[in-house]
Amino acid sequence: MPEYVPNPIKLSSLAEQIQDTLEIRFAGEVWWVKATVTDVRRQENLRRCYLKFVEKENGALTAEIRGVFWSQGYQHIEQFEKATGQRFQDGIEIICLVKVKFHPRFGLSLEVQAIDYAFTLSTLELERQRTLNRLVTENPDHIVAVDGEFRTFNQTLRLPMLVQRVALVTAPNSDGQRDFNEELRKNKHQYVYQVTEYLTPIQGDEAHVGIIRILEAIALQSKIFDVVVIVRGGGSATDFKPFDEYELARAVALFPIPVITGIGHDRNTSIVDLMARQMKTPTKAASFLVDHNFDFENEVIRLKDRMNVAVSEIFRSAHNRLNEIKRLVRLASPEEVLRRGFVILMKDSKIITDPGNIHIGDTLEARFLNERIESTVTRKIHEKDTDL
Repeated sequence: MPEYVPNPIKLSSLAEQIQDTLEIRFAGEVWWVKATVTDVRRQENLRRCYLKFVEKENGALTAEIRGVFWSQGYQHIEQFEKATGQRFQDGIEIICLVKVKFHPRFGLSLEVQAIDYAFTLSTLELERQRTLNRLVTENPDHIVAVDGEFRTFNQTLRLPMLVQRVALVTAPNSDGQRDFNEELRKNKHQYVYQVTEYLTPIQGDEAHVGIIRILEAIALQSKIFDVVVIVRGGGSATDFKPFDEYELARAVALFPIPVITGIGHDRNTSIVDLMARQMKTPTKAASFLVDHNFDFENEVIRLKDRMNVAVSEIFRSAHNRLNEIKRLVRLASPEEVLRRGFVILMKDSKIITDPGNIHIGDTLEARFLNERIESTVTRKIHEKDTDL
């Protein structure tokens, strides 16, 4: 170490020279940078966001620079979340447009000017496709993809003809919980439903774990439920991610009770939606159950009407048959026989049906419609063929 250090400068002076040098070098320039964000700290009231941009290779950190969204750039975070359905949070990889800045006290930073939503959307879609492919590959007996459509074991389960016992999976005190229950309670047909609520957080990185635990509990008492309904409402579009998780999607696809989803996301369809019976909102999920029971009621009414028609037809046919029998009986009665010109031949008050019982000298009685004639047999003539 030298004994004397000539003309040392203050740290602030050095920092200002670095600042001047970087401002000259990067003046007016912006850069598209790809990095992973971490240590995200949002100040909603001030519309600012502080973070770090990092890059890793083989798990080792190779670069790290502070980043910031000032109030004029904070809108890009909101637009990013709306466009992608992805919360701007630790661990996501983005491409963003930045300015290089240096402050004597706070050091080097990157001021974000814009975010490339298309890159994130393509990344999310790639992840989604990986999850769907994994579902089909690892569960070939229960999940099948045909022409872009998915057919799962759960979707093949038939709904009971009458649905009354509902297991509702939702967040406590949520809009989805309220909308679903109100729609069922106020249905115009006055159907009554038995709704058992299973409350768990629907939003957040670990929400899918809680929903899976709830489904496992319902499966243990599956005989007491007709359907399971999963609803979500009132949250941000960025809270949609749990319904794209592999474990939850698989649990729904293989669930032993029909599952109906009303996740409340009109623009996107989650992977869980593809594994179940999808209704866009909690209200539509409730309406589906009401319509299902209304269809059953109409079918019962149609069967009743058909039964009434069938019974009436049976009685009408029986009545006609009975009248025909009566007519035939009347035609076969002795009175009708005599009226048609026939004669009843009697001997000793008994009708003679066999000529062998008639002998010479017998007294016979011939009965006409309004007359009786007695005669004595004087001769019998046997004829083989007789034309009448």
